[in-house]
Amino acid sequence: MSASECRRLDQLEGPALAMAKGQALWREGDAARDFATLSRGWAYSFRELRDGTRHILEVFMPGDVIGLREFPFKQRLSSMAMLEDGEIRLTPHRRLLEIFRDSSRLTSLCFAVASYQQALLSERLVHLSRRSARQRVAYLLFELYSRTKRNDDSTGDSFRVPLSQQQLADALGLSPVHVSRTLTAFRQEGVLRRLRGWVHLLDAAALEAEGSIVGHLHDEIERVE
Repeated sequence: MSASECRRLDQLEGPALAMAKGQALWREGDAARDFATLSRGWAYSFRELRDGTRHILEVFMPGDVIGLREFPFKQRLSSMAMLEDGEIRLTPHRRLLEIFRDSSRLTSLCFAVASYQQALLSERLVHLSRRSARQRVAYLLFELYSRTKRNDDSTGDSFRVPLSQQQLADALGLSPVHVSRTLTAFRQEGVLRRLRGWVHLLDAAALEAEGSIVGHLHDEIERVE
């Protein structure tokens, strides 16, 4: 992007808002008037089910845009909360109309972000419905690893995953016991080790193979021209 386009994006965002671990940004059914950029910390979107359980839909890292897909809707499609202390910046939906009117490049960028998030959701749906517990855990961890490397190409074989065992289970449609057994098996097989919120990859190729990774989803997003 040009310097002027970068400035335009910076001007869209509101002031930084400090958020605490567990704090909700919004709830399903709330009025959808803005979207958020996650400046610091991790967050997640979720749906509360009638039986009292929770399903985590997406996990967000610093730099991710949250709620962009809700632009055409009047109400929130899911709830969103912080996984840890962090910071967000809100942008009113009405400001998007200015972008669509004035900049085709920034409009393309908005659609690229929404399309990439949709592709990740679609691929994860396949794994939730058609894969074993081992494949589900492997896919999610490799996805988070790939996204971490995209944000910081100096990332080595260790990366932070601030999700509890229960939250991993909620994201994968598994029980915490299944998640625990799978992580133990991966450790015993020399694939990875999880310790105090960090995942240490011992055999990244084995994790990628186990997760049946679709490589192009985890490559660089095509540059918007």
